[in-house]
Amino acid sequence: MSDQPRTPVLDRVNTPDDMKGMSDAELRQLADELRAETISAVSVTGGHLGAGLGVVEMTVALHAVFDAPKDKIIWDVSHQCYPHKILTGRRDRIRTLRTEGGLSGFTKRSESPYDPFGAAHSSTSISAALGFAVARDLGGEGGDAIAVIGDGALSAGMAYEAMNNAGHLGKRLIVILNDNEMSIAPPTGAMSSYLSRLYAGEPFQEFKAAAKGAVSLLPEPFREGAKRAKDMLKHMTVGGTLFEELGFSYLGPIDGHDMEQLLSVLRTVKDRADGPILIHTITKKGKGYAPAERASDKGHATAKFDVVTGEQKKAPSNAPSYTSVFAESLCKLAADDPKICAVTAAMPDGTGLTKFMERYTSRCFDVGIAEQHAVTFSAGLAAGGMRPFCALYSTFLQRGYDQVVHDVAIQRLPVRFAIDRAGLVGADGATHAGSFDVGYLSNLPGFVVMAAADEAELVRMVATAAAHDEGPIAFRFPRGEGVGVEMPENPELLEIGKGRMIRDGKQVAILSFGTRLQEVTAACEALEAKGIKPTVADARFAKPLDRDLILQLAADHDALITIEEGAVGGFGSHVAQLLADEGVFDDGIKYRSMVLPDTFIDQASPKAMYDVAGMNAEHIEAKVLEVMGVATLEKRA
Repeated sequence: MSDQPRTPVLDRVNTPDDMKGMSDAELRQLADELRAETISAVSVTGGHLGAGLGVVEMTVALHAVFDAPKDKIIWDVSHQCYPHKILTGRRDRIRTLRTEGGLSGFTKRSESPYDPFGAAHSSTSISAALGFAVARDLGGEGGDAIAVIGDGALSAGMAYEAMNNAGHLGKRLIVILNDNEMSIAPPTGAMSSYLSRLYAGEPFQEFKAAAKGAVSLLPEPFREGAKRAKDMLKHMTVGGTLFEELGFSYLGPIDGHDMEQLLSVLRTVKDRADGPILIHTITKKGKGYAPAERASDKGHATAKFDVVTGEQKKAPSNAPSYTSVFAESLCKLAADDPKICAVTAAMPDGTGLTKFMERYTSRCFDVGIAEQHAVTFSAGLAAGGMRPFCALYSTFLQRGYDQVVHDVAIQRLPVRFAIDRAGLVGADGATHAGSFDVGYLSNLPGFVVMAAADEAELVRMVATAAAHDEGPIAFRFPRGEGVGVEMPENPELLEIGKGRMIRDGKQVAILSFGTRLQEVTAACEALEAKGIKPTVADARFAKPLDRDLILQLAADHDALITIEEGAVGGFGSHVAQLLADEGVFDDGIKYRSMVLPDTFIDQASPKAMYDVAGMNAEHIEAKVLEVMGVATLEKRA
């Protein structure tokens, strides 16, 4: 019988309700099929593979035991949510992941009632779950609240703030620590070492079961003493003290791939938990797919790939990525300047700092998922006489904004912020778009804010930042490849607050900030075919503004258009303020500012997202024609 092909189980699951009558053996089979389906789907779409493979058994067990969507299952970060999506009515769309009009690569409230809380940044799940638990007890929506958080995400202070509050409130709350010894890079810090020690000894769940059984056989007068002895031994041999001191009952570690253990523990917790409880599970990122298990990042993020070989299908490119250009430039500067150091928050690969870390180990610091600490740590390095580069994605720098203001800007400390993934980033969608950094940094007194128009300009900006000791300075650059321009061997330092002229024209001037300059150039070529030749300048700086350049452009042209890969309130808003303060609008100049629209743009290709934003070459061409009145005349004709 064992050689007979098994009847597929996954085909019977449209919603978690379809799992309720399944046997434990069927649930184990379901997990196997779910893992295969996840691998197949991501091979077609690309995306976050390893994290989902690590929680396949946990996903099946959670949905088999609990009653979603009444019970709220909250996936921290939600890189690992693809198996969850397959089991919750979205299998027929799973091969649209991260594509325009398709499923989000993260949990998303508007997508499904089974996604009770959207996530894409880490360490929010316990706070959100506690909110659901308190709302339940205040008469809101019922059901359990279950947070699934990884050991990497547990390095962020917000997780401990939530646990401290949950322990104080004492509400029924279930936290599952998904401990795979990985975030995107291997986790760093004392918490990682602590968790490693926890499961180096005897499995705690076996000790707890044995101790509970032995205590129950004692006469009543002896049970309290036995309980104290058990607690002391537990703390000595396992070390669950930290979580229990925060007010949580601690259970684990358990094997997160052992379906029998998972089901037993979750069923018991569902029946008996009466306060906050933390279940510590040990899992393996990339579990069950050899190419992912062998990869250094355990298949964290992948392009489309061949299922058999694991080989990724990446489009060839002749131009280096902006990230690699930044990393190589920083390494060259550090060779001659021992004060240059680098800080990142669990993203050495994503920010390119792996190269720097390999060459200058003692000067590179991965602080874990702790952006607030990364910023203030960098501030301390600067105050101590070093030249720190704090390398973060734009969307993650938002998490440390108070520290940017209070610890860096007010003290005028020369922290260099290397802001990767500026602008719209494609498949990760709105949660990872770098839309706001120009606005929130340019508003800060004493800050210098730059944006590279191409990879050669990025090299110059890295050198300029390294030499700038007068206060905080930031430079931003997008995801993806450069445009293939010649790279400067010995980059000259930029004069702070000075832009550059790109081409002379008449009537209308376009002032570009960042990599939209390539689209501006394409628009101008189309306009020249219509007999229109705009002037084009590269601002380079959003702060300080190049007052002379801007005022000269305004004086010499009938219209001025600015364009930037950021939201309103950034570069264009500062230009408008300057023009207003100088009375330029009194002279009748036409001014337009092209910025990202006042909406969150869903995932698509970067080009498609910029189409939605109205910031590609054809949109720039149309804006020039509109401001010159040509479009209106053509419509009338």
